[in-house]
Amino acid sequence: MTDRIPFFDGHNDFLLRLMMAKEPRDEVWFGPREKGHLDLARMKEGGFAGGLFAIFVPPASKGPPPDPGAAMSSPPYDVPLPDLMPHETAQPVALTMAGLLHWMERSAPDDFKVCRTAAEIRSAMERNIIAGVMHMEGAEAIGPDLDALYLFHEMGLRSLGPVWSRPTIFGHGVPMKFPGTPDTGPGLTDAGKDLVRLCNELGILIDLSHMNQAGFDDVAALSDAPLVATHSNAHALSASPRNLTDRQLAQIRETGGLVGLNFATFYLRADGRASPEMGWDELLRHTDHLIEHLGEDHVGLGSDFDGCIVPKPIGDVTGVQKLFEVFREHGYDDALLAKLARDNWLACLERTLRG
Repeated sequence: MTDRIPFFDGHNDFLLRLMMAKEPRDEVWFGPREKGHLDLARMKEGGFAGGLFAIFVPPASKGPPPDPGAAMSSPPYDVPLPDLMPHETAQPVALTMAGLLHWMERSAPDDFKVCRTAAEIRSAMERNIIAGVMHMEGAEAIGPDLDALYLFHEMGLRSLGPVWSRPTIFGHGVPMKFPGTPDTGPGLTDAGKDLVRLCNELGILIDLSHMNQAGFDDVAALSDAPLVATHSNAHALSASPRNLTDRQLAQIRETGGLVGLNFATFYLRADGRASPEMGWDELLRHTDHLIEHLGEDHVGLGSDFDGCIVPKPIGDVTGVQKLFEVFREHGYDDALLAKLARDNWLACLERTLRG
């Protein structure tokens, strides 16, 4: 293997795993452990130089939580979505996860830093410190008056997806369904449009990964920032509503935006299965397709580590370097590898974040 390539990752769910873990959080964070996809030790080993760390409030459930992976292992499927969650329920959980991100920094100040600007990200990476950017996947923790957005922005929030797959007061996400299209319902609400405007004002990236087609179009019409889907793939190759149509890819390209390649097998495989039993071909096909439709300056990584089933050859964060080797063997030169690994993400964040 060639020298390790440092990379920036557009999406992970490590904060959720850290919050939900039964083990002491020190053990989960510092590693190395065989559980999950990420910990500090494996990040350093795998070349993880920075990334967006998602605050995701899991569905409230009185009984055992549903297992969508079981249904998604045998397409076709249409997993029922949870009901809308009020911000009074979501906000304490989101604050807990924001606190965990800052605890990660305080517990390992020589290895991890919460970053608020592209310059801070670059500086941390140059010093071999992992750059963590606070992201919110689903804006349930933000009330209709939007006041909480200012608070989370002060805490470091720099990327926000108005919806996960369940609906919010701001808009509608796509269903956990296969096969299907993103054209699944109405667009942004009036509150959602106000949220987009305020994100633009504050310099918060708007993540379109779970947004349905009508909401996507509304953001495209309203936003003055690059369109970004932090962790999505090509609908032409895997007919999940979570994946992006070629028309959507063209819209993203027109704004100088970016798509992060998602490692989730059910968004890679043509059959939509949640199975790790697959090789590199699907990852190569999706990457080639994204580059063809977006251009090589607008594709990055959005692994979805600790939030999905990944291909067996990747396994966890330490397997990303194997993917880069496969990219090289596929014909991607050093300049393109650097773009895919980190340069495109950094350039996009420079165009979007405002401090």
